[in-house]
Amino acid sequence: MCGIVGYCGPRRVVPVILEGLKRLEYRGYDSAGIVYLEDGKLVKHRSKGKLVNLENLIDDAIAAPSHTGLGHTRWATHGAPTTENAHPHSDCTGDLVVVHNGIIENYHSLREDLKAKGHVFTSETDTEVLAHLIEEHLGDDLEKAVKSALKLVDGSYALGVLWAKRPGTLIAARNQSPLVLGISDDIGTFMASDIPALLPYTNQVVFLEDGELAILNEKGYTISSLTTGEAIDKLVQYIEWSPAMAEKSGYKHFMLKEIYEQPQAITNTLSGRVNPETGEIIIPEIALNSEELAGIERIFLVACGTSWHAALVAKYWIEQFARIPVEVDIASEFRYRHLLIDEKVLTIAISQSGETADTLAGIRLAKELGSKVITICNVVGSTMTREADGTVYTHAGPEIGVASTKAFTAQLTALLLLTVYLSQKKQQIDAEKSLEIGKGLIEIATLIDIELPGIQEKIATLIEEYYDSKDFLFVGRGLSFPIALEGALKLKEISYIHAEGYASGELKHGPIALIDKDMPVLALVPQDGVYQKSISNVEEIKARQGRIILIGTEGDEHLQNITDDVIYLPKVMDELNPLLYTIPAQLLAYEIATRRGCDVDQPRNLAKSVTVE
Repeated sequence: MCGIVGYCGPRRVVPVILEGLKRLEYRGYDSAGIVYLEDGKLVKHRSKGKLVNLENLIDDAIAAPSHTGLGHTRWATHGAPTTENAHPHSDCTGDLVVVHNGIIENYHSLREDLKAKGHVFTSETDTEVLAHLIEEHLGDDLEKAVKSALKLVDGSYALGVLWAKRPGTLIAARNQSPLVLGISDDIGTFMASDIPALLPYTNQVVFLEDGELAILNEKGYTISSLTTGEAIDKLVQYIEWSPAMAEKSGYKHFMLKEIYEQPQAITNTLSGRVNPETGEIIIPEIALNSEELAGIERIFLVACGTSWHAALVAKYWIEQFARIPVEVDIASEFRYRHLLIDEKVLTIAISQSGETADTLAGIRLAKELGSKVITICNVVGSTMTREADGTVYTHAGPEIGVASTKAFTAQLTALLLLTVYLSQKKQQIDAEKSLEIGKGLIEIATLIDIELPGIQEKIATLIEEYYDSKDFLFVGRGLSFPIALEGALKLKEISYIHAEGYASGELKHGPIALIDKDMPVLALVPQDGVYQKSISNVEEIKARQGRIILIGTEGDEHLQNITDDVIYLPKVMDELNPLLYTIPAQLLAYEIATRRGCDVDQPRNLAKSVTVE
C-alpha cells in the first residue's frame, strides 16, 4: 500500500527520495510528502494528489544541502486524502517525524490518552499517534523511545523515524508490513517499502522481519529485537533485477510493457524446471520429501484478487492430474471460518508480492494447524517466502502496473508445473502426458510472442463499438471460467466499467435477465471438451440480442455466424488454454481503458501490494 523511502548518505537527499517515491507509485497512493534535516531543523513538504504536485512544491529544495531524509506516498485508511493527513507526521515540538505503512488498531484509545496528557493532533490519521507516543517517551535515547512506544501499539507497521537532535540517523521498525534496507558502501544506507525504490542505487538488500528495529546512518546499519534489544545479524541478499527492468522501455504504459513481457516471464519460470527429454518436473525449492508429499490428502489454495483466479485454474489441473481434492479460498475469508486443516493438508499460497496481509495471516494459521505451506511468489526474500516450507518463484521480474498481467501468467505456469510435479510424485500421471505438458509450456511462450501484436491490433479496432459501455459480462466454462473472472476484473480495475464474470452455464440462473441489445458479452469458446455447451450458452445470449465478442479457436467458422466480432487464437492443448486466452482479455481491458483516457498504471483507489487487512 503506502510507500516509504529513507536515505542516509553523501548524496543530496531530496533527489534520492523523489526518485525512490517515483518507483513506488505503482503501489497506489493519494498524497505524498518528504522531510529532511537542514541546519539542525526538519523541513517538511506535503501535498495531496500525484507526486508531481509534491515535486512542483519543492522545486527550490532539490539542491538542499541535506543528506538525511524520509519520503512517503499515502494510500488513505484513516482520514481523507488531504494535505493535513499526508505523511510525514510530527510530534508537538516539530523536531520528530514519522512515516508509516500499516494500521494502528488501538489508535483511538492511544490518541485520547495522549490528548489528555496535552498532546495536540493536527490530522485524522492513526499514524500521528506514533509521533506523539514516541515524543512521550523521548529523553536522550531515540531507540529506547521508539521501542517503548511500540510496546503500546496494536496493529501493523513499517515505520521510519527522523529526529532533529540525532542528525544523520534514521530508525526503521517493522511488524506485519514490509520494510527492506538497501546497502551500498559508496552511496549510503536506504530503507524502502519495496525493492524497486532501491534499484537505482544498490542491489544489496536486507529484509527486516516482524519485531525488528534498525538504526541507519551513512556508514551502515545495526538491527536489534524490538522486545529483547538483542543484536541480530542479517543475511545481505543480492537482487538480480536491474533498474532497466522497472522502466517502460518505449511502451506507453507499464501495463502494456508487462503484457508483452509475458512470453519471457513464462520462459523464465520454466527455466531449469522441465526436462525436455522426459517431461520430468524439477522443483528443488519445495522442501517436502516424498513421504510428506505422499501423505497429502487435500490441498487448500489461498490467494486474493488475480492470484485467486490463478488458484481457480489450478484447482481444475490438480484434481484432474494429481487426483487430490482441492479447496480454493479467498485469503481474507480463509482464517475467519472453522478450518478443517491438519498435517495431511498442503496449503499453497499465491501472491505476486509475498507481502499480502490477508494471505500471510492465512498461511500462519494453516501452519499453526499442522499444514505444510508452499508459496507461489515473484519477490525473492519476501515475508511469505521466508515463512513457507517451500517456494516456487515465478521469475516474472518487477511488475509495476497495478493491474497484474505477467505475474498472473507466470503464476499459472508455476501452478501447472507444480501440478505435474505433485502428479509425478504421487504416480498419477504417465510420462507421455508429462512430456506433452512440458513441451506445450515451452512452446506456448513463443506462440504468445508471435500472436500478441495481431491480437492487440484486432482489439484496438474492435473496442470502438464497446469502449463507452456502462456494463460488461465475461463468460466461460471449465478452464475458461476463471479467465472470464480475470477478464472482468481487469476491465473494472482500469476502465471503471462495471464488469462481471460468470460460468456460462450460470447465465440462465439469473444473470441472463441482464441481457439486452445494450449489454456487451465477451465469451471464451475454445474448441475444448465443453465447446458444444459453451456454444449453446452463446446462442442463448444471441437470442436475447446481446452484443457478443467471441474468443475462439482458429478455423472455427461457426463463430462468424454468431457475431462479426471474433478474435481467433491458435489451437493448443486444453490445459494451456488459460495462458493463451488470458492475453486478449488483458488487451481488451487495456485498449478500452486507454480509449477512455483512464490512468492505466495507477487506477483510482487501488494499491499494488495490499499490506493491510
